[in-house]
Parts: sequence; C-alpha cells; structure tokens
Amino acid sequence: YLNRMPLLPTHLRDGVATVSFHHPKGNSLPGSLLSELANEITKLGTNAEARVIVLRSEGTGPFCAGASFDELTAIRTPESGKEFFSGFSRVILAMIRAPKFVLVRVHGRTAGGGVGIAAAGDYTFACAGASSKLSELAVGIGPFVVGPVIERRIGPGPYAAMSVDANWRDAAWCEQHGLYARVLEDVALMDAQIHALAGTLAARERQVGLGAGQRVVERPREGRELVVLGRAHRGRAPDLGHDLGLLVARGVDHVRPRARGAVGQHPAPERPAPGEVARAPGYFARKM
Repeated sequence: YLNRMPLLPTHLRDGVATVSFHHPKGNSLPGSLLSELANEITKLGTNAEARVIVLRSEGTGPFCAGASFDELTAIRTPESGKEFFSGFSRVILAMIRAPKFVLVRVHGRTAGGGVGIAAAGDYTFACAGASSKLSELAVGIGPFVVGPVIERRIGPGPYAAMSVDANWRDAAWCEQHGLYARVLEDVALMDAQIHALAGTLAARERQVGLGAGQRVVERPREGRELVVLGRAHRGRAPDLGHDLGLLVARGVDHVRPRARGAVGQHPAPERPAPGEVARAPGYFARKM
C-alpha cells in the first residue's frame, strides 16, 4: 500500500501549476510516485496554461527522505535494480527539460534524491531548518544518479564533501553553496515569497512567450542529460541501471552503515565482470 501512494492533484491557477507529493515515511518517494511525478512535470511542460511549475511536498516534517529503502532492500534482479535507480533520473530530467521555470519549495530536511530535486530546480526556496545530506554512502551505495545535477549546482568540492562524509548541512550552508537560492525564517514567509515570485514569472512568461525561462536559466543540453543517468561509469550512461542492478541484486544483505573513516582505507575493486555481483562497499566509494 505505501509503495502505491498516488500523486496529489495538481493545482493550476493564474499560470502557476503547483505539484505536490506526500508519503507517510518522511515523504520518501517509491518508484510509482516517482513515475507519476515525472509524468506530471512532463505534461505540464507542454501545457500552455502552466507557465511556472512549483514543486513541493506536504506535511510539516521532511521535504523528502529520498528513495524508498523498502524498495532498495527488495531488489533481486538487474532489471529491478535498473528500474529502482531510474526513478529519480526521470524526475530530474523532466525538471531539466520543462520549457518553463521550475521553483522548488523545501520546507524541511531533505536527503538523497530529495537533494537532487532541490538542485534541479531553477530557483529553490527553503526554510531555516531545511538541512540536507547525501546519505547514500552510509548504506553502501553512491549518489551517482543525483550526483551530476547536485555537483553542477554547488560545485565539485562541496559535492565531494557531501558525498563522502554523509553529514547534515544546515540551510545556511546550502544557501552559501547555491543549493538553495533563498532561505526564509518560517514556512509562512517562504510561501509568501514563492507566491510572489511565481506570480511575477508567470506574468512575464505570458508577455515574452512560452519557454523564455529556459532561455534565461542555462540548463544541461541534451547530450549532457545522459550524465544524470550515468556518472558511475564515466559517461557510459545506458549501462548504469543494469550494472547498478547487478551490484545490488542478491548483494543487498551487505547494505549496512559503514564505519567512520572507512572511505579510502582499501583500494576500490575493479568493476565487476558481466553477471557478477560486487558486494564490497569500497566499489561505491571510488572517485567519480
């Protein structure tokens, strides 16, 4: 039941489309919800009535706890692994490809794939308590799918630090490094600012023509979008889902928190041959 939570209805008014998601487990995003979210953003990209997209989650807790850990532990085949790791890439690519401004509302903590969503927005608002972290390495995998869009937003140094230590960064740090465009003291003030900016952008978009937002904000071109799907294999994007599926399938018993200071103590093993399952967590810590 929890892995089949539907996307909340989109609210469209005065050219501003608000897309909301919710999940009782910290607003985590199982595959079905990720698929609906990507499809809805794609549809709004072709809807002339929607001139600005606002992406948000519901509740007063976390903005997004990342992917579904239940689905991660249920992976048993390369195909299911490919599908699992493709979920956030579809949402991020839908946001990048949308020919209009995408504003993101981060009201609380965000982790893993949620950080990727915050980074993929054209302008991301956050509350003062909206800390973020990349938690993938702590459970034996790497932030390879969301990594490229985060690195592009905050730079290679801060991205490497987030990836390796898996610590929480407060909202001030996120604003300083560009993950958040603006941090407000509370939700009410943030929502007022989002409403004001979205209304202004929607009015301007109507005057200057559909797609002006994408021309103002530089986004990855089609060729670079493949990097979102495959950083781990150094540009060989089409293999990412299959190979990560091999890595996780039947090896999920070995997904556990890693000891502090374990990164870099042992050389990373070579990439597994086709059909092999790499169980050593050191593989995921290799330099990207």
